[in-house]
Amino acid sequence: MDAPAQSPEDSRRRELGAFLRSRRERLSPSATGIAAGQRRRTPGLRREEVAMIAGVGTTWYTWLEQGRDVRPSVEVLTALCEALRLDAAEKRHLFTLAGRQQPERRAVTPEKVDGLLLHMLQSLVLQPAYVVGRRWDVLAWNPAAVAVFGDYDLLDGDARNIVHMVFTNPHHRRLLVDWEQLARSVLASFRAESAKYVGDPDFERLIELMTRSSPEFRAWWPQRDVARKLSGVKHVRHSIAGAMAFEHMSLSIDDGSDMRLIVYTPLAEQNSIAKLQQLLEALPAERRSA
Repeated sequence: MDAPAQSPEDSRRRELGAFLRSRRERLSPSATGIAAGQRRRTPGLRREEVAMIAGVGTTWYTWLEQGRDVRPSVEVLTALCEALRLDAAEKRHLFTLAGRQQPERRAVTPEKVDGLLLHMLQSLVLQPAYVVGRRWDVLAWNPAAVAVFGDYDLLDGDARNIVHMVFTNPHHRRLLVDWEQLARSVLASFRAESAKYVGDPDFERLIELMTRSSPEFRAWWPQRDVARKLSGVKHVRHSIAGAMAFEHMSLSIDDGSDMRLIVYTPLAEQNSIAKLQQLLEALPAERRSA
């Protein structure tokens, strides 16, 4: 008789067990402070040693490695990550296999755009683009973004934040066609993405500042609208080039930092491509190679 086909859930549990076993077998006892002893028939740690370090039962952990129908909690998975010395990518993989959402931790280190991302950003010659951080602060940008949206170097601190610019920067507000519709969309997306940072002092300070500074923000923020709009078409009214149209896309940076790359592609509409080329040519030489 043919063996019964495994369900996707069975396969996922088996893969979870195999992943745990592979991480256990590669970890030397000395790395965890356990004396290796004379006779160890298995590489790495024993199951009972992992269970002891993680604070779980040996039988239960054995069932988990065997792919049985046990459902580890977020707290237990976190303890296993620590016991097995998993790095960030391995932690995400473990939580995904277990069907659990990994707890979010607020980044406490300064946000930094690495060289590879900067190189890609600068290579987008005819596409205005910038990188935003977890709080939507603009961290890096290319010359095309300067040509269309203005020089971010002239903005400091909170003034270089997307929400702050949309609601309180007069130049940015004049630039955006259909400002109210766009501002409401920006606010709803910001609320949705910032949910994981509720209570974060940096976010709370920005929200308090915006509440004081913008009557529209003050009126709309309590409505608690949420949205997740990652793409669309944006129309601008440039002070020199006039009407322009762009498709825009928000791309996540998959490094656990919550940074995003925002890219604007000029459309044939309103002769936007040619206008962007002219704006770039009009930039000072040092800004064209920023």
